[in-house]
Amino acid sequence: MTLAIFVGFVLLTLGITLWSAGKSQGAGAFFAAGRRITGWQNGLAVAGDYMSAASFLGIAGLIAFYGYDGFMYSVGWLVAYLTVLLVVAEPLRNIGKYTMADILAYRLQARPVRAMAALSTLTVSTFYMIAQMVGAGTLVSLLLKESGVSFQGAVAGVGLLMVLYVVFGGMLATTWVQIVKAVLLMGGTLLLSMLVLAHFDFSFARFFDAVAHVTFTVDGAPVTRDFLLPGWYYRPPYGTWNLLSLGLALVFGTAGLPHILVRFYTVPDAPTARVSVVWAMAIIGTFYIMTTFLGFGAATIVGPDAIKRGGGINMSAPLLAQALGGEVFFAFICAVAFATILAVVAGLTITASTSFAHDFYAGFLFRDRELSPETEVRVARVTALVVGVLAIASAIALGPSANVAFLVGLAFAVAASANLPVILLTLFWKRFNTTGAVCGLGVGLASSILLILVGPSVRGAAQALFPLENPGIVSIPLGFAAALLGSLLGREPASEAKFVEMQVRAHTGLGAEAASLH
Repeated sequence: MTLAIFVGFVLLTLGITLWSAGKSQGAGAFFAAGRRITGWQNGLAVAGDYMSAASFLGIAGLIAFYGYDGFMYSVGWLVAYLTVLLVVAEPLRNIGKYTMADILAYRLQARPVRAMAALSTLTVSTFYMIAQMVGAGTLVSLLLKESGVSFQGAVAGVGLLMVLYVVFGGMLATTWVQIVKAVLLMGGTLLLSMLVLAHFDFSFARFFDAVAHVTFTVDGAPVTRDFLLPGWYYRPPYGTWNLLSLGLALVFGTAGLPHILVRFYTVPDAPTARVSVVWAMAIIGTFYIMTTFLGFGAATIVGPDAIKRGGGINMSAPLLAQALGGEVFFAFICAVAFATILAVVAGLTITASTSFAHDFYAGFLFRDRELSPETEVRVARVTALVVGVLAIASAIALGPSANVAFLVGLAFAVAASANLPVILLTLFWKRFNTTGAVCGLGVGLASSILLILVGPSVRGAAQALFPLENPGIVSIPLGFAAALLGSLLGREPASEAKFVEMQVRAHTGLGAEAASLH
């Protein structure tokens, strides 16, 4: 049953790709879906791009095992789009064309900032993508083990599909895959939440009473704990600091995630970009609220011990679906998880390939000399193939036992530490210049990676040189400080002269449509 539903979803998405292939001619169509995506469509696609396997499987599992602390893990994801709505979405759509670096290159020296922005984008996308690929291989091989699908085969299959979506369908195919995934995910999560409440006769009193008395085994003895109390996951001495650091990385990192930012180039104007963010916030907020029922439902109905025996923490939501809806619903929820991974890796792939083609190849190697749209699209398609091969090879090399949590944390930490400071300072500080942008991107990128490598996620708690799992609380201020100090080293009259022009365009949209058509 699971295999049949998997195959059905794959055939549907391949049909979307075939339909999109005929409409993805030219750079504007390939990179930005012809800028014809409506507000509600882009809102669904943004939600589909954002709600990864870490959200659907990981958050539900954390709540099922750690209760209140697990839900607190998701708070940063829940409120992060306020930063996007209030600060980034409208200026990004008005100033840019295809990538995050377009904002920086508008008033700064294009060649160095495009090179650094491309490096940051590729770093974020690669680590995020490898985490998704390892998760995909583990999930699919576990669910389809009776069909003889290995971890390596599952990773290769997911990688092949994502390359097909991007190479042939471009942004249009990626967008509709994300829309289909968002609809399936919200439908499955809503139904599962209703089944959990029905199990407790729709009584919140009974539901939370059960949550306050969760029994599981510790060292061979049964223990009952109140999962409504904090302290099971974020323990002293660094629990509070870990939560604060993660929250900062998520809230600020979302506004700097390249695969989220490029979604605002697919809409026709800035008002539509704002509308799409409101749609995304409503969908994402509803989803993360419903993870309460998924996680607490798994803890009370299935139990942590049964979840461990059934495949581990990430199988909490699928095992809850099996307990409440039988094998058919179990197969559907597993297929939704598979769709979730496919949609996210497709978004990451097209973001990485677009940045390489538009920023590094055209903007850095050819110094923004006019290249034909066909050349940029061809380079992006080749890059998508290379990125896919590298992601497959990296995920297989790491293996199913790899600690992928630090990869996702690194992606958000890099985005918050390197990308967001330079975006904000470009938009709102007249004195900001190319030196500041290069320093901010470089220090934010290097510090977040270094702190992760010497932290407990890689070296273990006993040998860690940096005590926090996520470096955001240190690397984000470092990124801002480097960008500020770099800008103060010298003046850049050309950048300051373009500042007022950029502000007018960012907040009114004057000239944006003409530049997009060009």
